[in-house]
Amino acid sequence: MEIFFQVQSKWKVDINLAFAWEDEGVDDACHFSQHCAPWLAISPAWRDFKGKKSERVVLYGPPAMEISRAMVIGLGKNKFLIPSKTPQYNDFLEVRNAFAKALCACRDMGLEHVGIDIVSLTRVASTLGYTKEEAAREISLAAHLCLYSYTKFKQKPEKEAPHIRKISFLLDDSFCSDELKDAVRYAEAEACGICLARNLANAPGNELTPQTFADEAEKVASDHSIKCTVLNAEQIKSENMNALFAVGQGSACESRFVVLEYTPKNAKADTRPIALVGKGVTFDSGGISLKPGASMHEMKGDMSGAAAVLGTFETLGQLAKLGIFPSRKIVGIIPLAENMPDGKAIKPGDIVFSKKGKSIEIINTDAEGRLLLADALAYAEEKFNPEYILDIATLTGACAVALGNNAAGVFATDNSIAQHIQNMGDKFFERAWQLPLWNHLLPGLKSNVADLMNCGPREGGALTAAIFLKQFMDEDRNWVHIDMAAADNADDAITPKGATGYGVRLLTDFAFDSFIK
Repeated sequence: MEIFFQVQSKWKVDINLAFAWEDEGVDDACHFSQHCAPWLAISPAWRDFKGKKSERVVLYGPPAMEISRAMVIGLGKNKFLIPSKTPQYNDFLEVRNAFAKALCACRDMGLEHVGIDIVSLTRVASTLGYTKEEAAREISLAAHLCLYSYTKFKQKPEKEAPHIRKISFLLDDSFCSDELKDAVRYAEAEACGICLARNLANAPGNELTPQTFADEAEKVASDHSIKCTVLNAEQIKSENMNALFAVGQGSACESRFVVLEYTPKNAKADTRPIALVGKGVTFDSGGISLKPGASMHEMKGDMSGAAAVLGTFETLGQLAKLGIFPSRKIVGIIPLAENMPDGKAIKPGDIVFSKKGKSIEIINTDAEGRLLLADALAYAEEKFNPEYILDIATLTGACAVALGNNAAGVFATDNSIAQHIQNMGDKFFERAWQLPLWNHLLPGLKSNVADLMNCGPREGGALTAAIFLKQFMDEDRNWVHIDMAAADNADDAITPKGATGYGVRLLTDFAFDSFIK
C-alpha cells in the first residue's frame, strides 16, 4: 500500500472518509468534500446517521462522479466543547481506532483506493490538541498497521483477498506542504520497523531460530550500512557469557549474540553511545521447569524485545533515507537462545557464572530471560561504555498482573527518563507506567550457595526481576528496563490478532535522545 496526496480539484478515489461528532450535519463533517461531491448534502442516508461512537454510514452518489462514495465515521459526543475538559492522547486513540475499523471495512468492500478528507481530519484533531501533521502521521501509521497481515504460511486462495492499494490525503489547497509530506513519510518509516518486529514475533519457532534471527539482523544491517557482528555459541562462551550460554545449552539450535552498531553521519564525536538491548528467546518451553501446555504456543513470541530492537534499527535506517539522523551512535545488543529441556539443559539448583563475575543459582529455568539480559547488559557496558542503556523484554507475567494488558512496566535509575518514556508511551499509544526499583527487595534474591538466585518470591515478581538485572551493571549507569510481557500481543483495531510490534516507537524516540533536557 502507498500513500499519496491529491490537491484541490484533482480528487479521484473509490471512497472518501470523513469524521463527525455526534449530531453534526454534513456541513460540519464534510464541508470541504462537498466541493468535489456536491451530492453529499442531499444523500438520504444522512437522515439516519447520528454520529455516535463506532457508528459508520456509507453515502452513495452518481457513479460517474470522481467521488461517488463517502464514508462518515462517527466519534460520539464532542465533550471537549466544555471548557473544563482537557483532551488526552487516548482521546485521539479512539479516532485512530475508528479510522482503522473504517479502513478495514473499505477493504472488505473490495475498494482499492481510499481518500481521507484532510479538512475533516484536521478539524477533529485540532479539537483534541493535534496539528494537521501530527494527525496525518498517526492516521498514516494506523493505516499500515491495521492492514498488516502475516500470511507466510497460508495457502494462497484461488481468488485474491481484497487489498487496499492506495490511500490519498485529499487536500484543500493547490499544493502539499513539506511538513505534511514529512509527517507521512516518518510514519511509513515507523511502519517498516513495526511490521518487521511483528513478522519476527509472529513467526513460528521452527522458522525463527537464533540463527535465522541473526540472519535477519545481518540483512537489516546490510540494507542500511549498519555494522553487524554475530557471535556463535563458542564465542559467547569465550566472552564469559555463561548465563546466556546456559539458557540455550539444552536446545539443538545453538545460541547467537548479535551486535549492531549504527553511527549516523552527523553523530557528535564527544558523545557516548546509546545501547538498546532486547531479550531474544526464540522459543521458551520453560526448560526443565516446563510451562503449562495450554498457552505454550504463544512462547514463540518471547523474543518480542529483540524484535523491537531490530525493528528500531530498521526504522532508523528508513529515517536515514529521509535525511533524519540521531545525534549519537546507537548500539543494538540482541542475545538469542532457545530454552528447551533435554539431557544437556540447565537444571534447578545449577550454578553459573555471569559475564560480570557474579554467580547465579538457577532456582527456576523458566526465569531465563533475565539470564540472557544479565550477560547482554554487562557486555554492552564493557564493550561500549554507553551513556544510556535501555533493555526491553517480555520478562514477567507479574508485570501483566500489575498493569493489565497492552501496557509495559518501566524501571529506571533516573526518574526523569522514566517519566519521559511514560509520556512518550501515551503519545505513541505504546502505554508504559513507571514501577519502582526498591533495593529492599534484593535480600529476596540472596542465595545460600551463590551470589544471587535467578528468581525470588512470587510477590513483586516484576520488581525483583528488575532488581536482579540492576546487579549486573555499574552503580552510576543510566539504565532503563521495560517489561513488555503484557504488551507484545493483541487483537484490536490496529493489531490483527498476534504480535503488536510494541516498543519500536519508544525505542526510536529514545535513540534520538529527546529525553535529554
